[in-house]
Amino acid sequence: MKFRLCVLMTTLSFTMSSCFAQNMSSTEEKEEKKSDVLGSIIPNLKYSKEVILGGILQGSLQNWHFSKKKIDDDLSEKAFKLFLERIDFGKQFLLEEDVEKLEAYEEKFDDELESGKLEVVQLSSKLMKKRIDQMSKHVKELMKKPLNYEKTEKFQTDPEKREYAESLDELKERWRKTLKFDVMNQYLDLVDEQNGENEDKKDKKKKVAKKTAKKLSDKELEKKAREKVEKRYEKIFKRLAEEKNNDKLDKFYNSLTRVFDPHTHYLIPEEKEDFDIDMTGKLEGIGALLREEGSYIKVERIIPGSASWKGKELEAEDVILAVAQGDDDPVDIVDMSIREAVKLIRGPKGSVVKLKVKKPDGTVQVIAITRDEVVIEESYAKGTVLEHKDLGMKIGYIKVPKFYRDFEDDKGRNSSEDVKNVLKELNKQENLAGAILDLRNNGGGALKDATLMSGLFIKKGPIVQVKSSDGTREVKKDTDGKIFFDKPLIVLVNRFSASASEIVAAAMQDYGRAVVVGTSEQTHGKGTVQAVLDLDGYAGPIGKVYSPLGALKITIQMFYRVNGGSTQFKGVIPDIVLPDRYAYLESGEQSLDYAIPYQKTKAVAHEKWNKKFNLKKLKANSQKRVKKSPKFKKINESVAWYTKRKENTERALSLKELTAFRKEAKKKSDEFELDEENEKIVVKTLEKPKNEAAKETQKEFSKNLKTDPVIEETLYIMRDMIKG
Repeated sequence: MKFRLCVLMTTLSFTMSSCFAQNMSSTEEKEEKKSDVLGSIIPNLKYSKEVILGGILQGSLQNWHFSKKKIDDDLSEKAFKLFLERIDFGKQFLLEEDVEKLEAYEEKFDDELESGKLEVVQLSSKLMKKRIDQMSKHVKELMKKPLNYEKTEKFQTDPEKREYAESLDELKERWRKTLKFDVMNQYLDLVDEQNGENEDKKDKKKKVAKKTAKKLSDKELEKKAREKVEKRYEKIFKRLAEEKNNDKLDKFYNSLTRVFDPHTHYLIPEEKEDFDIDMTGKLEGIGALLREEGSYIKVERIIPGSASWKGKELEAEDVILAVAQGDDDPVDIVDMSIREAVKLIRGPKGSVVKLKVKKPDGTVQVIAITRDEVVIEESYAKGTVLEHKDLGMKIGYIKVPKFYRDFEDDKGRNSSEDVKNVLKELNKQENLAGAILDLRNNGGGALKDATLMSGLFIKKGPIVQVKSSDGTREVKKDTDGKIFFDKPLIVLVNRFSASASEIVAAAMQDYGRAVVVGTSEQTHGKGTVQAVLDLDGYAGPIGKVYSPLGALKITIQMFYRVNGGSTQFKGVIPDIVLPDRYAYLESGEQSLDYAIPYQKTKAVAHEKWNKKFNLKKLKANSQKRVKKSPKFKKINESVAWYTKRKENTERALSLKELTAFRKEAKKKSDEFELDEENEKIVVKTLEKPKNEAAKETQKEFSKNLKTDPVIEETLYIMRDMIKG
């Protein structure tokens, strides 16, 4: 029986995470496991949400997780450390004595989960509330007058290098330094803003406003900086003090799930909704991206083609003050969290929402918007034709941001069908030499689409092996006997290519079908399969009182290449590696705690592609060009600089030294900018844009391709592949 995507239904169902919907072995096996889980919790049932939720999570994790770990004292110790990080990562509230009190529960997380009492949550909430109140008063007192910005002292910005404060005085001193650091940065931001250094040249309204604005003195700027920082922390303290029960449960339950592996996660109901949107690439609402700025919610960007875009009234930089549903009274959203504000603004297609907004010029107006389906075009595959004036050949280019699929709608868009349609258009192009499949920054998606997409480039054969925790193995195959594109192929990857992206890249590499070009030594290394379980399906009649319970994203299987190696942990090693602008970052599965280690299984027979590429020669030619490239030289220099900078996490707390630090960072940032468009690269669209929104999207798409040095080098690699 197939598990499919559900939106808070009351039957057992699964969907894909940044991985993939799968088949369980049989209906009977599923029902037997469900009975085991329910049977294990009913004897302890005391009708509380925590008992029901804890029992479901415990049974699901121990029965279905790939690692087969047990929730015991050993796992509890590890979960406790993660719990401390989740409640006070910055070590800005808890004292050493508070941590010692909480340590009484270090080996009791398993017992707490089963009993549903969650005493550690209650105690931590009590301790945190006490410290939040103390630090809130301390901040107010400190912000009454200027701090000493001339005194030279050091501040550790990396929480992992700090220890818990041993006394209240030590904690207050840490906060003094934190505030001093924040106020100085805010002051320097205001100075830059007043001097026009951060001005958006395209924003005429801002420019006009700044021309007429009164210049503030240093004293006034410092006071304004303090007020802004104080307001920011007031909001933070308010949120912490009013933390909802769901968020407290999130911290506790996810301390346990994360010990199983980094991708097993309890999703509170709000996160489940966001997850569904991410998988389908669409939602119902007004089509505006929002951001928090102090006490306000501001419009960051209007999504082209959305209801807001069509209405032309709501604009970027508008401040939303209140939200009303149709003719209902408006709800003030000043000081509201962005999550809560979005809940009010989102709504079903066809319904009307009224926004009270303050424009950048100070005028206030009410804008009525009829909600519509918002299609997030950036989520979908795009194709184009690239030409390089020095190469004299046409190359197809396909960008796949994620492996999307709407499991609720069989007629909905999916990534494999979209890529197939792009390939059909590319095949119509005269003298097309080859194609580039760009999977950089693609975090994964539907396994079905990874299999189908790989099959577009080979006649038939195995694509990936999927192994369950009980040892059963299934081989996903391309069986249609058709090749939709038979010209040379390059697959582009980087350190953020994960999951389904790695399946496609690995399959093309194992078949010798494509040359894999990467801007990192390996891809992310996520070779595990997650299913998303709607927890309401387990609650039973009693538990439905607490609906919605949220969902559990759980690792149930592992991927293996057709050559027998896993993509887990080690990822895919590119055939040709280009300079990586993010090489200074710690990323990938290897950097994550409790990642499942690399494994191997048996290889499966597969027929290699009929043409071999001379990888040694391709690599040597590429390295010669990279050494001569000013842009790649700039990338290597930036990595060296950022690496050195990243290692030094202490900051000097004097205005003079911080100003110098920021000036150097700005100077280097400008030096390392890769914004010059390569005029030798010509981008030709496969179809004429249907409207202004599509035209705007295509323009941005084209600009990104012409400023990316990796694209030019990949075109040269393709030239070498064809020449042989």
